[in-house]
Amino acid sequence: MKATLLVRRRERQRPGAFTEIVIWQLPRQLPGSAHRYKYRLALVDREVCVLRYDNEAGKGDHRHRGAEETAYRFTTIEQLLEDFDADTRDYLDEHPHHR
Repeated sequence: MKATLLVRRRERQRPGAFTEIVIWQLPRQLPGSAHRYKYRLALVDREVCVLRYDNEAGKGDHRHRGAEETAYRFTTIEQLLEDFDADTRDYLDEHPHHR
């Protein structure tokens, strides 16, 4: 069985900012993760990735906020999307776009 692409989308959040979400279902768990998904969710603002949720082989689930990296407790795809959406809204509210 091969990996199956579940989600691939890019959405504009405001001028100069967008989110990109890519989620795959894998035939087996990725080392370091307790589930069968490979994902990358990113918020890019003014050409800089300011927020990213991802999992890497051996590194497991984690979140990047600017230069800070912290562990992320993955439960479900739905919760992952909700958490990312909440962090995205928080970032955009805290960093209004100035002209």
